[in-house]
Amino acid sequence: MSARDSSKALKEIARNLGADLVGIADVAYLKGIDSEPVDLLSRYTRAISIAVKLPDDVFEQLVDRPTPLYSQVYLNANALLDQIALRLSGYIEQRGFTAMPIPASQPLDMTEFRSHLSAKAVANAAGLGWQGKSLLIITPEFGPRIRLVTVLTDMPLVADRPLKNRCGSCTACTSACVAQAIRNVSTTFHYASRDEAIDFRKCADKLVGEFKMLPGVDKPICGICIKVCPWGRKLGRARRTS
Repeated sequence: MSARDSSKALKEIARNLGADLVGIADVAYLKGIDSEPVDLLSRYTRAISIAVKLPDDVFEQLVDRPTPLYSQVYLNANALLDQIALRLSGYIEQRGFTAMPIPASQPLDMTEFRSHLSAKAVANAAGLGWQGKSLLIITPEFGPRIRLVTVLTDMPLVADRPLKNRCGSCTACTSACVAQAIRNVSTTFHYASRDEAIDFRKCADKLVGEFKMLPGVDKPICGICIKVCPWGRKLGRARRTS
């Protein structure tokens, strides 16, 4: 099977397992990003990015903080993504190649919020969306209303191309940020560091010091910048009025 046919088949399988979006990144685009262990990417040539869309009405309930309902949907989406990544890794191994599923949400450092590998960086490189001013991945199909997971592999696959940043002069997430952490700075591909885009300490203090303590939430999440992004809101309205 050619690399193009393998890529098409793999994406179809991921969608059949429940994925809403699938992209393939050339690992060369990820050179220099943090990983744990530091040589995590050395065995692989491709990184598969998988996204599951979250329901629009979950975000419509958010005012200035996360809700217990959003918290549970967040957990459910991560569980589904991990199952998709696990099954897709099995499919790849059955064809004689290596695969490493990276958990959808497994912080290794709750101070710096570092994980094995940034799923957002992979999604950006895989062309699922562009990195917005909030650091979120903004997809043309669903805006930032998604959760992500990654599978690393050496399977010969055709890599997708990154998308052009389309945030432009929009300040919706900057204005709505309850921590006043978003700096309203754009990037053509990715930021040199996350602090270029946001005041990470302000964001983390809000998530850990306040939102994680809310009854029924119990995790450092927010969702406000996801809710207000016009790319997600206009698509959600279009679905409700069609």
